[in-house]
Amino acid sequence: MNENLWAYAPTAGHTPDADLTGYRVDASDGHIGKVDKHSDEVGSQYIVVDTGIWIFGKEVLLPAGTITAISHEDKAVHVSRTKDEIKSAPEFDKEKHLGDPHYRDQLGGHYGSGH
Repeated sequence: MNENLWAYAPTAGHTPDADLTGYRVDASDGHIGKVDKHSDEVGSQYIVVDTGIWIFGKEVLLPAGTITAISHEDKAVHVSRTKDEIKSAPEFDKEKHLGDPHYRDQLGGHYGSGH
């Protein structure tokens, strides 16, 4: 698995001190929700997205490497995956999966690094 999947791309516009909580999240084909939580831990950067009614109130975890752009002015995060790719990701349960290396490997296999 490519570790870059778990780090923000230098061109994404991420700043380490920025709080992304509440930012709108857009997949490559439309709005998917808002940032509920994010991690800036080196080698394990991600956002947790509250999808609201889109997929029945579920949360999804997206590795930082899927983020293509962050607009602090618009409070928006853009990701390089489609709604279907995100919807079909391994189910996320924050009680079980935060910090779980097996779940992280599953996500890495699902999202890969070369889209």
